[in-house]
Amino acid sequence: MSPLAEVQALFRQAVVTGEKSRLVPLLSGGRYPAKRLAIHQRHYETSLVTALLGKFPATTWLTGTRFVTEAATRFVHNRVPQAPCIAEYGREFPMFLSSCRGAVRVPYLYDFAELEWQVGQLAIAVDEPPIGLAQLSTIAADALPETILALQPGISYLQVSWPVDELMKLYLNDGAPEHFSMEPLDVWLELRGARGEFHINRLNRAEYLFRTSILARRSIGDAAERALDVDAAFEPGHAWAALINEGLVTSITR
Repeated sequence: MSPLAEVQALFRQAVVTGEKSRLVPLLSGGRYPAKRLAIHQRHYETSLVTALLGKFPATTWLTGTRFVTEAATRFVHNRVPQAPCIAEYGREFPMFLSSCRGAVRVPYLYDFAELEWQVGQLAIAVDEPPIGLAQLSTIAADALPETILALQPGISYLQVSWPVDELMKLYLNDGAPEHFSMEPLDVWLELRGARGEFHINRLNRAEYLFRTSILARRSIGDAAERALDVDAAFEPGHAWAALINEGLVTSITR
């Protein structure tokens, strides 16, 4: 390792982990170089913690500022950014947060934080021009099962074990019901976002399997088979037509 690379590695270690014993003797200039280093350490921690709190305001509302702030402070020293874009930072925070001491009191914490993360990421997406049913009608009926549909970039699907979508609506509407009970419930969600807006829709299991298969670029036939495996009454024709009518399909390929 070159001297410059070694100094850079020591500086990174000092800023991220706080271990500065090997770096301090190399600092020069001024009377208190260690204090100047501390400025960088505080800036690193404060800026990333602030960014995380900004990404998870609903989770902070649910569990309290102190709990999330303490978890975020530990997170930024254990999970350093892996990309230059700060908007991508925090993907692992829901899992990290749900493993923190005290999280056991909120068994749906991971589902709720994961929902908030995905909604935040999708809300900055930009829609592409959707296609209409007329374009699909040009494909022969016997070719439809092998057809692949591409969906809007601001689409995601999430299966959770608690009705956290209802809890999210309470937060968004600033609701404060006299009584609100959370009971375990398998819920299949479709999340759609674009240009600062987002929508959360519930699906049944067959719809969820069909749409997640389409999102994974599986053929209409393959997606339909997966849905029919869990619900024999599922209607594939209505399913793919609904995707197009909702403006979710952007292209068709074989």
